[in-house]
Amino acid sequence: MVDAATRKTLSSIPLLKTKAGPRDKDLWATRLKEEYQSLIQYVNNNKESDNDWFRLESNKDGTRWFGKCWHIHELLKYEFDIEFDIPVTYPQTAPEIAIPELDGKTAKMYRGGKICLTDHFKPLWAKNVPKFGIGHAMALGLGPWLAVEIPDLISKGLISYKEKDENGAGK
Repeated sequence: MVDAATRKTLSSIPLLKTKAGPRDKDLWATRLKEEYQSLIQYVNNNKESDNDWFRLESNKDGTRWFGKCWHIHELLKYEFDIEFDIPVTYPQTAPEIAIPELDGKTAKMYRGGKICLTDHFKPLWAKNVPKFGIGHAMALGLGPWLAVEIPDLISKGLISYKEKDENGAGK
């Protein structure tokens, strides 16, 4: 049961072909290239539709990813560090995206700040191995999680807006 907006987003993220994880030395480089191409296309699409909401980079092996994500709520930008490792059983196993600073603030999160994607995202991922990649995890996992959880956490007073100075640092 996917809505039209989700279908449109999904159709604009290139699917991946190579079924390889970090243990598959030669094929992993091919998969990683596909991951980057898919992710770059998704980010470009987001920028074109004025929906830019995250930045990601990886270590040189492509096994550890980190960056920032943000959610705009009532015209205020709430920004968070994100991180995840590529599981050794990837792509059969989806990455577990973490927002460490929100650890313990919501029931929809596991220890270490890993967001809960069990009910909705993981079954969809399993049906689409090896076609889904990191871009899909962001679009179908982290994006919807932020849209639901951040406004709820704000309304409960569990997170508050941090004003930025002219250098972009929180005050």
